[in-house]
Amino acid sequence: MSQTSHFTKVNRRDLLSAGAALIGAAATGLAFEPKASAEKPSTGATHTEPSATAPNYAPPIVQIQGGQLRGYRDGKTTVFLGIPYATAERFELPKPVPPWQGIKSAQSWGPVCPIPPMAHVGIDEFVFPHRYWVEDEHCQILNIWTQSTSASAKKPVMVWLHGGGFTNGSAMEAYAYDGKNLSEFGDVVVVSLNHRLNILGTLDLSAYGPEYAQSRYTGTADILAALQWVQANIAQFGGDPGSVTLFGQSGGGSKAARMLHTPSAKGLFHKVVTQSGGGEVLADQDPAALLKIQQQIAAQTLANLNLTGSDISKLKTIPYLDLITAGQAALRSVAQANNQRAGWNVIADDNYILRQFCDWSSDIPQMSGSVFSEMSSNYVKSIDKNSWTPQQVNEHLTAEFGDKKDAIAAAFKTSFPRKQVQDVLFFARPNTRALAAKAQAGHASVYNYLFVYEYPVNGGTTSFHTAEIAFVFHNLTEPQVRVATGDASEGYALQDKVSRAWINFAYTGNPSQPGLDWKPFSDADPQTMVFDTVSECRNIHAKELIALLPPPPAPRF
Repeated sequence: MSQTSHFTKVNRRDLLSAGAALIGAAATGLAFEPKASAEKPSTGATHTEPSATAPNYAPPIVQIQGGQLRGYRDGKTTVFLGIPYATAERFELPKPVPPWQGIKSAQSWGPVCPIPPMAHVGIDEFVFPHRYWVEDEHCQILNIWTQSTSASAKKPVMVWLHGGGFTNGSAMEAYAYDGKNLSEFGDVVVVSLNHRLNILGTLDLSAYGPEYAQSRYTGTADILAALQWVQANIAQFGGDPGSVTLFGQSGGGSKAARMLHTPSAKGLFHKVVTQSGGGEVLADQDPAALLKIQQQIAAQTLANLNLTGSDISKLKTIPYLDLITAGQAALRSVAQANNQRAGWNVIADDNYILRQFCDWSSDIPQMSGSVFSEMSSNYVKSIDKNSWTPQQVNEHLTAEFGDKKDAIAAAFKTSFPRKQVQDVLFFARPNTRALAAKAQAGHASVYNYLFVYEYPVNGGTTSFHTAEIAFVFHNLTEPQVRVATGDASEGYALQDKVSRAWINFAYTGNPSQPGLDWKPFSDADPQTMVFDTVSECRNIHAKELIALLPPPPAPRF
């Protein structure tokens, strides 16, 4: 349901134009009247015809299954934004977009899924700048950047799944997500997409009727619908439907990983990259217990809205803000009642999503990894750790590790000989369990990485959750990203290596490149590509270091 469906629709451009004219008239004391059509320009006026050679005087038009789309040219790249790949009503599975007559504009971002209200600016805003956009529940749109619109080009396709867990985010939320530079640098077709999130994409209403049997998977079903759209139409944008790589970070990595467990995803993608996400081993899940939690969340949401099961149809028309407020309160109460975390999650029920890998996933190569600090970067507490004296370093290490300080420091220097010893205070334990399980479950190679590069800003910022994304997209020259990442020559050199690894993986399933051989990962031989000012593939001895570190704090509910 659109948040604005009860308003009369007004063309934004008409409204702004009229408003500007009224303001101008008021400022000059003139009545708001159009000039007579016979009035001639003043003597000094210069009249110029539009240039037929301008890149978007005649913008590109592509024919897809539903109709025609108008994009635009941006340098070498042809761009199509806001393409509808499906349509859906609240809590229902997506359906194909009805065909249309004429030419549909695909020149601006489409709506993003509504998210819980934000009360504060994110602490990471400087180092990972965001942008926000019009929210609407009809958010099934995708964006394409390509170097060719010839159906014979057959370039690899890279489909990006944004982060934000299963709760927040969008395909255009981060400046780093723009696909133009990645498409140009790698000669690939880049696709990003929006889909339903939070209560709209995961609420389990299956207890209230068969029509809601899959309501907890509507966000996942949107992703599948987008991948089906890619299979049907991407050739018209120069892409090869037989070479599709899913890549995503954080929640996007978890979504990509779950596709390996989703039977209906068979044939829709051919390689997968999970970045700082997808570390869950679904085989460890207890479907019955998790379904019980999800249905408690639904029941409590109804109760918070003073509704019963017989009122379930009313849930479709409640304004989103009221719906998500009731749902967020339900999460808190269910978490407290069960003494465990509760959230907008996508679980494996051994039907829609399996706990085991799908048999066909054994042929899907995977690349997976994390960043050095994840959620524990020094920027979180504004710690200028590079200014510490040797005495201060020793004091901080002693306070954190006690009598294990020397052993931990020695193990850390073995794992990361080029880092300063105090960096261990901000080290996040890599989780490779799911990648090891994938390696054991199939014969396709899997590859592990750790992004270690320190941003040269604010005295030195250890790599944080999302830090590698701008490097993957080759976006360090984008104005907001350039400032955030420090505008340093070593950063630009590193982005070539990182982006090239992702591109090579999309082309061949092997991320190696000249001068930077990347060996497959296994539990017995945990080879890891360390991305830093000096990049290399080696065993970083993470298990030995992790065994010495104190356990992470227990989660709070």
